[in-house]
Amino acid sequence: RPDGLDGLGYRGGARDEQGFGGAFPARSFSSGSDLGHWVTTPPDIPAAATCRGERSRAHGVPSAPPVRRPPEEPCPGSSSEQLDRFAGFGIGLASLCTENVLAHPCIVLRRQCQVNYHARHCHLTPFTVINIMYSFNKTQGPRALWKGMGSTFIVQGVTLGAEGIISEFTPLPREISHKWNPKQIGEHLLLKSLTYIVAMPFYSADNAGILECVKEGIGRVMGMGVPHSKRLLPLLSLIFPMVLHGVLHYIISSVIQKFFLLVLKRKTCNSHLAESTSPVQNMLDAYFPELIANFAASLCSDVILYPLETVLHRLHIQGTRAIIDNTDLGYEVLPINTQYQGMRDCINTIKQEEGVLGFYKGFGAVIIQYTLHAAVLQITKIIYSTLLQNSV
Repeated sequence: RPDGLDGLGYRGGARDEQGFGGAFPARSFSSGSDLGHWVTTPPDIPAAATCRGERSRAHGVPSAPPVRRPPEEPCPGSSSEQLDRFAGFGIGLASLCTENVLAHPCIVLRRQCQVNYHARHCHLTPFTVINIMYSFNKTQGPRALWKGMGSTFIVQGVTLGAEGIISEFTPLPREISHKWNPKQIGEHLLLKSLTYIVAMPFYSADNAGILECVKEGIGRVMGMGVPHSKRLLPLLSLIFPMVLHGVLHYIISSVIQKFFLLVLKRKTCNSHLAESTSPVQNMLDAYFPELIANFAASLCSDVILYPLETVLHRLHIQGTRAIIDNTDLGYEVLPINTQYQGMRDCINTIKQEEGVLGFYKGFGAVIIQYTLHAAVLQITKIIYSTLLQNSV
């Protein structure tokens, strides 16, 4: 069989990245030692053997003694490879659900704290965040913690779709090759910027429903179906903060991810050279370094850009019909009546009226979010290692 058709190709073929997948080569069954008896030994067909024997006796030629082939052994590691692929899919699915479902209540509360300009409590620690989340759950029910999840998936879908369409109809590269140059990086960042601009109207939508989010986003662009307000900032004034936050978040997360992958790869190679590792540890080293690198990259970029994110959310929500929960009491709703003139005015106003801590309102929710994410990764690693040990 060719190498490119080896199962799902999760660990081998085109899915391996240079610089990381080189230490973990994919299994291949196309070597000469594995396929030699398939090529040189003829198949055992009784009719063919009988014909060969009769023809030999008819011509006076003694028939060759039958060749005894060793019993065929099952393909080595087939069950472990199936478990390996299934576990890889499960690990990715668990990480995706953690980032988008389990962490959604923390994201909702953190954004409400960021835009609550007259709140007395900044919720900088996870203890006050847990208390206010319990109050929301008690007064509004569990669904209050998962509000707006549909619009979150809409924004992600629009972002991925816009990036794919723009890269197909323009020469802008969607991925950067290893032999990159400044021009290629500039074009790639331009593609990211255009993608953020396309997704910006849907990012401003405050409706929880999927269809309402799409309708409001399109209406924001066309200027129809959206209630006009003097405080509503035009989309042109939101382009710069939106692109600035998106590009900086992408650059910081990419650099930190590559750094952690390099460190983890060197650590893994040194451990392999120092002592012989078990197959279980080899499989763990094939999956979890990338998950750990993604976790660290997302955490660092969110912490570094948290003040800019606060400013961006306040500009997006100004002049809309959105109302937020009272993050001080937990049983009221409040309207948003800010009148910022732009990004600079928003920064100066927060600094003068709320102080430096005003940029970090709701930071305790970030701590809870990534604590849960780290716990899920650790639990997934324990379950995966247990399954591998039982299968070996």
